[in-house]
Amino acid sequence: MTPDRPRRIQRGRRSAAGRWAGLGIALLTALAAAGCGSGTAGSLPSPVPTSRVDLPRSYVFSPAHIVVPAGTTVTWTNDDVFTHSVLLNGQAGLGQVIHPGESTTITFRQPGTYHYVCAFHPQNMAGWVTVVPAG
Repeated sequence: MTPDRPRRIQRGRRSAAGRWAGLGIALLTALAAAGCGSGTAGSLPSPVPTSRVDLPRSYVFSPAHIVVPAGTTVTWTNDDVFTHSVLLNGQAGLGQVIHPGESTTITFRQPGTYHYVCAFHPQNMAGWVTVVPAG
């Protein structure tokens, strides 16, 4: 499972409030399902409905676990004084390198949970993006 590259195709647009309301319902459903089963989903940090992840001066992704509807572009911003990266599980190399003060984006089109790390600091910096169906 790999996210698609950003596309510039515009389809019917819903209001931001409508997208986030739908996301809230999907998040509640996902949390209820995670509480009923076993496995790693229950051990992840609680997901935060946002499309922005900060890299503060503390070797962490904040928030560490986000939830977004399919088709969302997630932005990571490096507010640290060190270079970091976003390396999706299964990706080779360093992933998307982010120098201090820079940002990078990835668009997630397929539902699922994507694990990522900083290739330079994988022992400290890990995160997850849970993508739920749009709507």
